Amino acid sequence: MSDAPSHAPEKSILPSWVKGPQDFIGGLALVAIAAFALWASSDLQGMHGFSFGAGTAPRMFGILLLGLGAAVMCVGIFTEGPALQKFHWRGPFFVMLAILSFAFCIRPMGMIFSAMSSFLIAAMGSTETKWIETAIVGACLTTFCALLFPYALGLPLQMWPTFLMR
Repeated sequence: MSDAPSHAPEKSILPSWVKGPQDFIGGLALVAIAAFALWASSDLQGMHGFSFGAGTAPRMFGILLLGLGAAVMCVGIFTEGPALQKFHWRGPFFVMLAILSFAFCIRPMGMIFSAMSSFLIAAMGSTETKWIETAIVGACLTTFCALLFPYALGLPLQMWPTFLMR
């Protein structure tokens, strides 16, 4: 068996008029996100004439993202580009898990525990993580957040777990 890569053309599930599959699919994903943002903000007030409201920013960013996604799709149609690459789920999975962990832990466990644990969970998304460096950076970022939010910004955040506060 030969380990040399074959130079046979790659089969694609996309139509032949798509010259840059990676750009086309990326633009399509941006258009889908923009469509969701526009749908989700459709019942919010604002952006009717000169009246600004809660829906103004989401609609503006949704329209901008829609235009950007359409432009990226056009690049994928009219210019040669790379084929679709294999998608690795590890990174996005652990980042989403870290966000959910922070969201569920911030009230009962406080800022210190939630920030540090979510940082460590997100670090598991890479196989190249060096844990001592990660712990040092996580401690520095947690300290920065613990000083920034309650003291610099004046936000009333609970720092420690509720069972320690009683």
